[in-house]
Amino acid sequence: MKKLIIGIMAVTLLASSCSKYVDGYEFSPNSPTEANPALLTTVIQVASFAHFGGELARFSSMIMQQTTGVQFQSLERTNYTILEGDNTNEWASLYSVMNDCNLLIEAAGDGNPYYQGIGQVMKAMNLALTTDLWGDVPNREANQGSLGEANWNPNYDSQEIIYQDIQSLLDEAIVNFQKPADANATSPGSDDLIFGGDANAWLGTAYVLKARYANRLSKRSPAQSATDALAALDLAYAAGFTSPASDCNAVFPGDGNSLNQWYAFNFTRANYIKMAAPFIDLLNAIGDPRLPFYATLDGNGNYTGSVVGSQDVTTSNVGSYFASPTSNSPMVTYVEAKFIEAEAALRAGNPIRAASAHNAAILAHIEQVTGSPAPAAYVAIQASETDATITLDKIMTHKYVAMFTQPEVWNDWRRTNIPALTPNPEGVANGVTEVPRRLPTSQDERTYNANAIVVSDLLTPVWWDQ
Repeated sequence: MKKLIIGIMAVTLLASSCSKYVDGYEFSPNSPTEANPALLTTVIQVASFAHFGGELARFSSMIMQQTTGVQFQSLERTNYTILEGDNTNEWASLYSVMNDCNLLIEAAGDGNPYYQGIGQVMKAMNLALTTDLWGDVPNREANQGSLGEANWNPNYDSQEIIYQDIQSLLDEAIVNFQKPADANATSPGSDDLIFGGDANAWLGTAYVLKARYANRLSKRSPAQSATDALAALDLAYAAGFTSPASDCNAVFPGDGNSLNQWYAFNFTRANYIKMAAPFIDLLNAIGDPRLPFYATLDGNGNYTGSVVGSQDVTTSNVGSYFASPTSNSPMVTYVEAKFIEAEAALRAGNPIRAASAHNAAILAHIEQVTGSPAPAAYVAIQASETDATITLDKIMTHKYVAMFTQPEVWNDWRRTNIPALTPNPEGVANGVTEVPRRLPTSQDERTYNANAIVVSDLLTPVWWDQ
């Protein structure tokens, strides 16, 4: 596995597609001479690790004031100076990976349902990340340029249609993962860096993703989104997605170029990003035992955050739990599932279930991060909600804490506006008067796609945020 990862982890600092050759092999992983399901699976996953744990995750964390940029381009991101040329690499990489997913789905065919299912789940995740950041994007006509010039300007699909397509991909994957092992001519193994070919683990992940993307529509369809999310979660739990051991993570061996991307970024670009004062203040206010794992000590032996918009480089960095060389980057987790359950249950009029799921999520995550059960005093105040005391504000604030470093935090905030964030004054001075709600259309797309729907206003909400 390390040979494969080392060669293609050029994505450590860029969310662009892998361009290096794989160590010990004579072909580029982005241009395989044949659509080999095993090779494609590894390439897709490594590039996806960059998408969910690299620049887009750092950007989301800074916008959500968990971390803050204090120098160079990170300071510009924090100050809402976000231009159409800033994410061209990420845009291109996302579509490159989705193209590889199409190749995997086709190459696997009906004779390899587990490989096909992995391709469908990974495409759904990358497609959702793309539309969540940019709104309406090409999908049904995307990645067809090889068919000729008539396909060089793909039309954009509405986000509403894209979300239907995402759910369809996951439904198809679920059918594939439920097939018996002997239905596969070839089964994934070590080439599947996430689950080692465990179809049942992928099945649970697919159901949690269905819940995530159903819950995303809470503004558009509050009741139906709650019903759909809870139904998907019940199936995820039945499939065995019942603890953090089920988590779908980006994994990093920690040698060569295969370093955790938060660690690698801080190592090569020290003092670009620091912990943000509002997030540290929140953790201190609730006496959270995860603080020493989330943040490093500053030079004075304290846990501190930089004021958003400042250039203070003396404060804490992202801590070892999320930013050691071998730290996993969470992508789909049990804790997320329990918080989705809490929110959806509350919206569905079941506060007893909501309180129970909320408490379980906090307890599970504290033990996962710290290695010890949550202190009794903390549990009494923060994780002992009842049907009479549970609120959406409590659920989403604790989810904000637990989902540290994940792009999902920005999606949750856009749906709920929880926690309340004060716009960066430097961003306001730059003309962006509120916390941004999207990315601008990629410069390459505006320039080269005649059918591009161009949006430059960072405050224009995407469809599900309206």
